[in-house]
Amino acid sequence: MKKYLPVLLFFAGLVIVGGILFLTSRSKKQPVVQEEQPEVAREIPQGEKPLTSLTPSSDGHWLKLKVDDIKVQGTESLDYEILYKVKDGRTQGVPGTIQLKSQNSLERDILLGSESSGKFKFDEGVNQGTLTLRFRNSDGKLVGKLSTDFHLQSNTKELTSVDGKFKYLLDKIPKGTFFVTMETFSKGYAVFSSSSTPIIGTIE
Repeated sequence: MKKYLPVLLFFAGLVIVGGILFLTSRSKKQPVVQEEQPEVAREIPQGEKPLTSLTPSSDGHWLKLKVDDIKVQGTESLDYEILYKVKDGRTQGVPGTIQLKSQNSLERDILLGSESSGKFKFDEGVNQGTLTLRFRNSDGKLVGKLSTDFHLQSNTKELTSVDGKFKYLLDKIPKGTFFVTMETFSKGYAVFSSSSTPIIGTIE
């Protein structure tokens, strides 16, 4: 049996070397994945921040986005994105891009749901979400970004911001009225109502 030992070792060496070559060749064939770098923009000074609002419709299925006094330096277009969670926990999103063309304000009606062939399907159970604005120059480069949470409520006297830093207590519960509490970027927190009549209350 001893006279076969060198032969066995020779074949074992071939197997080991072959395995190393095989693993090496496989590792070389694996593609290199390039990680996408996140967009970075300068912090927007308080004096350049626009007045922003989300006003709910009378049925709570639409939000009117208004961005006024846009003066972020170098801005030629504006990306907006609204993310919110529905009743079953899924996250839905509504994105859009607007070419400003020398305008300093804009309005958009945001559907909390979907539309197909003129038929609307409304998302139920929406009570909070996030609004993000991205300001871009003529080359599409990000020159500023703002983001805030919003709180959609109805049938309650206590209106609150998502972060708990702002509370507005109504004198009574208005029926059939929806409210959005959010940060406006330029003017602090505010409450926006679906009602055309003034809503009386106090800041807590």
